[in-house]
Amino acid sequence: MVNSQSILRSHLADAILLAGRLLLAFIFLHEGITLATHFDNTVKAMSATGISAPLVVAVIALQLCAGLSVALGVLPRIGAALLGLFCLSTAMLFHTNFANQNELLHFEKDLAIAGGMFVVAAVGAGALALGRFVQQFYRAPSRS
Repeated sequence: MVNSQSILRSHLADAILLAGRLLLAFIFLHEGITLATHFDNTVKAMSATGISAPLVVAVIALQLCAGLSVALGVLPRIGAALLGLFCLSTAMLFHTNFANQNELLHFEKDLAIAGGMFVVAAVGAGALALGRFVQQFYRAPSRS
């Protein structure tokens, strides 16, 4: 028998997972939109670090698609794993000048975000996810 306290805990956990997913996804959605809306400047700035235009497009697509995946809870484990790996890569490739306090902060931030994404990849989106609602809709018996 399920008691009301365990139901409340379950709903609270799902709400916390939703809030965490939205907070984690926000940075990628915001950055992806910003890079896309200032594409020419983004390509110029990234080319100075050796990143080509096709890779800029791939990064923008990753941030937007995987960010939406995590936020909406549609294939969130895949989106979160990809963003976690992206954060680790970004930390290791671009933020290793630890003599610079700002670079160290960015390195640590990227590691922390990667950790959060790996938690989402491990536990999934919870019940408050668009993917779960879509699955339930298609599993529902037809009403003919």
